[in-house]
Amino acid sequence: MLFRWIFILVFVGAFSISGYFRRRARQTGDVIPRAREGKLSLALRLLFAAPLYLSLLAYMVNPGWMAWSSVSLPTWLRWVAAAAGLGMLPLLVWVFTTIGRNISETYLTKADHALVTHGPYRWVRHPLYAVATAAFFSLGVVAANWFMMAMALAAILGVRLIVIPREEAELMRKFGEEYREYKKRTGTLLPRVKVFD
Repeated sequence: MLFRWIFILVFVGAFSISGYFRRRARQTGDVIPRAREGKLSLALRLLFAAPLYLSLLAYMVNPGWMAWSSVSLPTWLRWVAAAAGLGMLPLLVWVFTTIGRNISETYLTKADHALVTHGPYRWVRHPLYAVATAAFFSLGVVAANWFMMAMALAAILGVRLIVIPREEAELMRKFGEEYREYKKRTGTLLPRVKVFD
């Protein structure tokens, strides 16, 4: 029961943080409708997001509905995942505070889009995707549910293979050489680690 309450806290916390900052960005800047991405992009988002979100909501409402995909995990591992999920909340605030009005519902860039290279963006080009996926995966572990974990992994693969390349092509068109140089010194989802200099 305690794990379920932690699950709800992380889920509701993450969506509240996201909703608050996205609403603020809509009020102060340009809004790009998702339909501008095209039907294929919308279908792919639905394909990856719907099963993940529905499974998370089902678990919160009635964990028994997701019992078919439960898996036995050590309690210590679930506690580590709970701590990781809770730790993602202040990171989400940091990411959203840093990106400010540049946040978008799409991979397209706004007319007044600025290239953000400070805060977490100093090391990682897409920290929001990294933090959100880590939070989703941690929820799957907290719930001890293989389906949620698999959907979180599928979501990050979809983001990494489909969304990020399109988003980076847009950013390259908008910022050109400045973005190319930024890419050289940052990691995509994790900080770039230099083993040998």
